[in-house]
Amino acid sequence: MRSQVEELAGIRERVLAGPGEKATAAQKAKGKLTVRERIALLLDEGSFHEVEPLRRHRATGFGLEARKPYTDGVVTGWGTVEGRTVFVYAHDFRIFGGALGEAHAAKIHKIMDMALAAGAPLVSLNDGAGARIQEGVTALAGYGGIFRRNTAASGVIPQISVMLGPCAGGAAYSPALTDFVFMVRETSQMFITGPDVVKAVTGEEITQNGLGGADVHAETSGVCHFAYDDEETCLEEVRYLLSLLPRNNRETPPAVPCDDPADRRCETLADLVPADGNRPYDMARVIEEIVDDGEYLEVHQRWARNIICALARLDGQVVGIVANQPQTLAGVLDIEASEKAARFVQMCDAFSIPIVTLLDVPGFLPGVGQEHGGIIRHGAKLLYAYCDATVPRISLILRKAYGGAYIVMDSQSIGADLTYAWPTNEIAVMGAEGAANVIFRRQIAEADDPEARRAELVKEYRAELMHPYYAAERGLVDDVIEPADTRRVLIGALTMLRTKHAERPARKHGNPPQ
Repeated sequence: MRSQVEELAGIRERVLAGPGEKATAAQKAKGKLTVRERIALLLDEGSFHEVEPLRRHRATGFGLEARKPYTDGVVTGWGTVEGRTVFVYAHDFRIFGGALGEAHAAKIHKIMDMALAAGAPLVSLNDGAGARIQEGVTALAGYGGIFRRNTAASGVIPQISVMLGPCAGGAAYSPALTDFVFMVRETSQMFITGPDVVKAVTGEEITQNGLGGADVHAETSGVCHFAYDDEETCLEEVRYLLSLLPRNNRETPPAVPCDDPADRRCETLADLVPADGNRPYDMARVIEEIVDDGEYLEVHQRWARNIICALARLDGQVVGIVANQPQTLAGVLDIEASEKAARFVQMCDAFSIPIVTLLDVPGFLPGVGQEHGGIIRHGAKLLYAYCDATVPRISLILRKAYGGAYIVMDSQSIGADLTYAWPTNEIAVMGAEGAANVIFRRQIAEADDPEARRAELVKEYRAELMHPYYAAERGLVDDVIEPADTRRVLIGALTMLRTKHAERPARKHGNPPQ
């Protein structure tokens, strides 16, 4: 027995050492960490339990029978992040370039099944060259199994994809099916067809990073939610995100003790937000003033910047915040902002995260490009997401709330539990100037001094229909509050709504707009 134990120890030593110093040096030369260094950064120290470390492929041909490394290019298992169980699989680029074969896929399938059965988050550390060509269609079938499990786990357990190397072809679809995608600049790329294929088919010349690098997906395509300069920072932020999410859809997000007083007055809010609806300001500073200790995690920070989606805490409880950003496009809703917010609202609803919506929206972005691009169906995605959400929903109107955009941004009429407004709010079909031009067009045209008459009628319309208390008088706003009381009011409302329960109609699933 002792000799066999010694043999096992030798095998385990070779497993941990990996394919050799040369392969490790090549990995380091690219500025990348090894697979086990990554897992060590992600999980609590000493908490990792590996599954199937001795697995080897059984393929033959093309020289594969002579190369049967342990792990088959993917390390799988579970550990903890801040004491809570998390499952992980991580490609080892040093072995077959991290390419997926039959045994490799079977390991991933198993750990995904375990994560779903245990009701714990799944994190994938992606650094692979796609399907293992030598294994043919068997490798492709392995991807199908991953996609099916991604879909089954959607909305049940949090799924996080961390891109730490190349991800091409069908392999890119698994991250796209998960809840969050992290990328590292310069070393990670995602694309369906690489630069060589693009050049051959379209004649366009582009680099890998130019086609599918972290900045491209964080700013242009919206595929990437978070982008960082190095792996260490990236994995630390993954840990932070996990601390804000529940383990599964049957639990609530973890609460933490809070030293920031729940009744703290936010005196600076009155100075941060100009009363003049045409003057911009930074909504991010408003959020910082309201949430615990000014800390929040913005999702898709660099894509669709005219809307902010963020996770934060109020009195130690996790909330999702959706807010118009007047600094970009005056905070209007457009195609990308609607998609971004809709997905975020759906994620919050899936994982029992209450939603706070901060409104300052002048409407939907007009233009031929928006209409031809389908702003109707894209805006409907956000409308559907809010209407379908059963978590506590609170809306706060800071300034403008015009037209259909006001309705879509979780108005009381589509199911917001509570709606508050500041004294600067203007809720209307459109701005006073535009409304006057429509309603009083004839009077203005017939006046001796059209401009003076127009100004007079704008003032009249504003006084009659756009004063701050018009909506409150008609029950469309639950209360008009002082800006300094915002934090206290929101926390009180969320505390009351914590036990909210909503019955869903009997159906297989809805058919949301695409």
